Amino acid sequence: MLDIVDLTYRVAGRTLIDHAGAQIPDGHHVGLVGRNGSGKSTLFRLIAGEIEPDGGEIRLPRAAKLGMVAQEEPAGAATPLELVLAGDAERTRLLRAAEEGGDPHELAEIHARLSDLGAHAAPARAAVILAGLGFDHAAQNRPISSFSGGWRMRVALAAALFAEPDLLLLDEPTNHLDIEAALWLEGFLKTYPNTLLVVSHDRDFLNSIATGILHLEHCALTFYNGDYDNFERTRRERLAQTEAMRTKQEAQRKHMQAFVDRFRAQATKARQAQSRLKALARMTPIAALLRDPVVTFQFPAPTELAPPLIALDEAAVGYEPGRPVLRRLDLRIDPDDRIALLGANGNGKSTLAKLIAGRLRPESGARQAPGKLKVGFFAQHQVEELDLAATPLVLMQRLMSEKAREQSVRAALARFGFGQERAETRVASLSGGEKARLTLALITHDAPHLLILDEPTNHLDIEAREALIEGLSDYSGAVILVSHDRHLVETIADRLWLVAAGTAGIFEGDIEEYRRQVLAGAFAEPQAKTAARPAAPRPAAPRAAAGKGNALRQAELLVEKHTAEKARLDRALADPALYGDDRQRLDALLAQHEAASAALEAAEARWIALAEAAEGTKRAG
Repeated sequence: MLDIVDLTYRVAGRTLIDHAGAQIPDGHHVGLVGRNGSGKSTLFRLIAGEIEPDGGEIRLPRAAKLGMVAQEEPAGAATPLELVLAGDAERTRLLRAAEEGGDPHELAEIHARLSDLGAHAAPARAAVILAGLGFDHAAQNRPISSFSGGWRMRVALAAALFAEPDLLLLDEPTNHLDIEAALWLEGFLKTYPNTLLVVSHDRDFLNSIATGILHLEHCALTFYNGDYDNFERTRRERLAQTEAMRTKQEAQRKHMQAFVDRFRAQATKARQAQSRLKALARMTPIAALLRDPVVTFQFPAPTELAPPLIALDEAAVGYEPGRPVLRRLDLRIDPDDRIALLGANGNGKSTLAKLIAGRLRPESGARQAPGKLKVGFFAQHQVEELDLAATPLVLMQRLMSEKAREQSVRAALARFGFGQERAETRVASLSGGEKARLTLALITHDAPHLLILDEPTNHLDIEAREALIEGLSDYSGAVILVSHDRHLVETIADRLWLVAAGTAGIFEGDIEEYRRQVLAGAFAEPQAKTAARPAAPRPAAPRAAAGKGNALRQAELLVEKHTAEKARLDRALADPALYGDDRQRLDALLAQHEAASAALEAAEARWIALAEAAEGTKRAG
């Protein structure tokens, strides 16, 4: 059991936690929630023993093993698989001791303990976790130094999951994940056998995994049984009840005080008046509810443009000549479109977003857009690249030109919750959520016709996410959304595009259908249907091109076949029952998985070569 007793912590003269207490029973999966800056990450560091409290204590069973995701990105020449296996310190230590040899009795005890830990199945279990987080067989064996920061943090998460500590602390674990990996993590944590404490602002994620919610608000901790929706409902009822009691008490106090004021001087009523004075003194006032500042997102309305805003016609796009990431793009965006891009990381969602925004030019085909089109593009790197020494007021002034009146500049910031004080605060002192809001304010200052938002919620708490939803609902322009937050996608998007297999097109179904297909292992990605658009008649292709087209279709079918086979083996290897005593079946499945991965890689290479050859023939014709 995790027992937090009378805990107090202050930093720089500010009290973050004040005489707070809570108990989390063994085996509970608890979501830690609260506004940005309330102290959730600080509480994690206190539990982990990284910092000492100013008062109170945190009690854990003496032998309890505690784990959390390292804040530093892993680096070096080790592979993701090696780093994850090293995450189980006891297994690593015992294997080293077994290799060094020694007393036969000690060796027997070491091997018995390794057997209890399931050490022989550890590489397969680590591989399954990495695969669930998006690392295929080849990626699991590449040096960690070859990965971006986001993928390195996935490795750190995999290592924490693999170690399977008695108490696992996860701080925003879905921030570096796409929807597919987030869904896998959700399923994994549902069956996590030990105690889990997770900070998350994703309400769907919390509803799926949490058996309790620990709320950090106004320096105090309150525990609620059930998922996030139950917490929100129960808290709302408690707040309404408290407010009703306070209103009733205020009425009683006024009535009693009026009696005292009226009859205190009258001899016949003096005793009753004194009695009411004593009752007033005994009555503990119910404090008025403290209200957190309201977060706002008010996107300026763009001017009208005739549809379509953007049309892609047989477009191909990439970063190296002759090696397009996406091909055969026939897509259209109208002024009232709300589109979410689906697909695993690495499939090209960001590439498509850059093409739509005009940041990449098509290698072939066409991108058509009105000359007056304005696009606002939000990406995480923009939040991280803000000038830390400047203030929001200075940054907005730079964009709106020096001639812009200060009142207009402040009004643009106020639409995103920056009042006078915060507008003049250095960016370095802003929270992550405030930096995200500032970035949104900056990219929309000129009222863009199209907003492209790539993971806009990573630094926003739940209240701010709801405010963003309200702001986008009121926005009159078009929206392209990339997000692992299913609640945001479900609420805002009315069209879904799937980016997969080197192209993008309409996904026929809602986000729940997509979730079901992901969990069913259909990715082997559901085939994106080409967006229905009238096409100009094309001249008949020469026979050579037709032959290549047939070969291309056969190669495409072969890719689908091997992808489905690999997905089947992924599901089989994810079965916990497999890691019992049936070592022979496990080895056979691992061999089949490796063969299927190699076959898929070869099939994809052939498909890409044929597709490029077909495009060359078409251009020559």
